[in-house]
Amino acid sequence: MTYAAERLLAEVAYVAYHFHWSRSEVLDLEHHERRRWVEQIGRINTRVNEGR
Repeated sequence: MTYAAERLLAEVAYVAYHFHWSRSEVLDLEHHERRRWVEQIGRINTRVNEGR
């Protein structure tokens, strides 16, 4: 099974945008590590948007 190309692109863009990492730096992450960064960024964004 392959990881959906659109989802991978979205994850790379999301992490690169928020941390200013290059595409290659984000793609070098293991899948589970990249997903954890996506989750953490989401939590940070939620807290910021809620005013915490």
